[in-house]
Parts: sequence; C-alpha cells; structure tokens
Amino acid sequence: MKIVNIIENEKGENVDVVASHGLCFYVETEKHKILVDAGPSDVILENAKALGLDLTLVDTLILTHGHYDHSGGIMAFASINPNAKIYMQEKALRDYYAFDGEDLPYRYIGVDKAIASLPNVVLVNGDMKIDDELFLFVVDTISDLLPSTNKRLLRKEGDVYLKDNFNHEQCLVINCGKKTVLFSGCAHNGILNIIKTFKRKYGGRLSAVVSGFHLMKKSGYTKDDEDEETYIAEKLNIYGTKFFTCHCTGLEPFKVMKRILQSKLEYVYSGDEKRI
Repeated sequence: MKIVNIIENEKGENVDVVASHGLCFYVETEKHKILVDAGPSDVILENAKALGLDLTLVDTLILTHGHYDHSGGIMAFASINPNAKIYMQEKALRDYYAFDGEDLPYRYIGVDKAIASLPNVVLVNGDMKIDDELFLFVVDTISDLLPSTNKRLLRKEGDVYLKDNFNHEQCLVINCGKKTVLFSGCAHNGILNIIKTFKRKYGGRLSAVVSGFHLMKKSGYTKDDEDEETYIAEKLNIYGTKFFTCHCTGLEPFKVMKRILQSKLEYVYSGDEKRI
C-alpha cells in the first residue's frame, strides 16, 4: 500500500509542496486510488501535481468528518474528477463552529454546502462496507478518553450552539492482502475509542493506524496536556501497531508521545510517502 501525504500542517523535506492547516492523504491499493480527506483548499491540486499524482485517476474520496480543513478541496477535486465516489456521513453536512473566545464571534468550520449537490456524493448513515477492501465505521460507544481540545468545537441546531458529539466522524479500514490499515482524520472520538471500536466490530490486528490525535493547541501547553498525551501514548503502546500521525496532533504533543512509543510512532509531513 502506497500512502502519500498531499497536505498537512508542516512542511517536510519536499520543497515543492505547500503546507497548510488541513489534511489530505493519497492511498494506492491493489484495487483503488483513494483520497482520505481533501485538505483546506484547492492547494491539493498544486501539491498533487508537484508530487506526480494524477488525481483524475482517483476512484474514491473518503471525508472523515465535517470540517473545512478536511473538505475544502473537494469542489476543486470534483472539477477535475467528476467520477470519483465521495463518501461522507450525512451528518457531516450540518453546521459546525469553533469557539475562539468570549470577545470573538463563533467561527464556522463546517463544509461547503455546495458539496451536497455533487452527483457522485454518497451520504452514509453509520457503518458501510464499500467492497472487500474498503470499510467505513463510526464510533458508537465512548469508554475512554476524548481529546480535551474538543471542548471548543460546537454544532449549531437552530439558534443554539451545542457541544459537538462528533457523530459525523467516520473511519476508513483498508484490507490489503494480509495488512489492515485504519485511517482517521482527527480522531475527535478519541483514538483509543476508535481502536476499541475497530476491535469490537472487526476483530483482528491493525498493521498500521494513520491519524491525527487532535492534541494540538495554539500555545500554552500545560502539565495536564502532557499527562493526557502520556496516557494516550502508553495505551497505544500496548498494541503491536505502527502509528503514523500528523496535522492536529501537533509537534509538541508528538514529541511527548514519541518518547514513549519510539519507533512505533512516526510523523508524516506534507509530501512524505510511506509504504505498508
């Protein structure tokens, strides 16, 4: 399985790509050419060209959840590839906001509603088997830690802002030969809950997990933050799984987790390619 990070927050060694707050992975399997998310804007087209990736050959796009930094490039992608199926939870089309402080207005962070009019969009309600290689699932039971950074993220119902319960988030499982790989955009439902849900629904061992962990803050990391990062890393260390992270994990939390997970954890920068 070939995995290329088309875009994420940090620029790696590839000088020809742009870094931007968001996420888009290109994944090539025996049967499929896939995009997992589409980044924040049409910059995915520029980066894909710089990386030698022909997005017109992509047959499947998976939107992990209803935020702009994962969906902002969908319309640009659809303009050059009108045939790829776009799978998203139907609740991803609802209104999502961020709370940035008492003196600031609520900031819309949801998807472009024009996406819903694309003829190749497949609205999913819960789990779905796409074929023998691709599966989508949602977290329906929370039994472990949720990212503390979720607390500023909201959904709007009518005129009321409510805490987002992230029932618009879905994960992708790819079975490729003897390898099973799980993709999650931001793991808003908690990476530990996501892995537990996978185990309960599918069983078996995960060869790799590719996901942000949503631990990043703009500034001011505290001892409580480090304790949260340590707890997650120690729990992940139990699994015989390779973890690739990026985007919303943040470089400082990554360093904390890396000390515990060591070779089990890698950061994937914009333009990086991995083989599984």
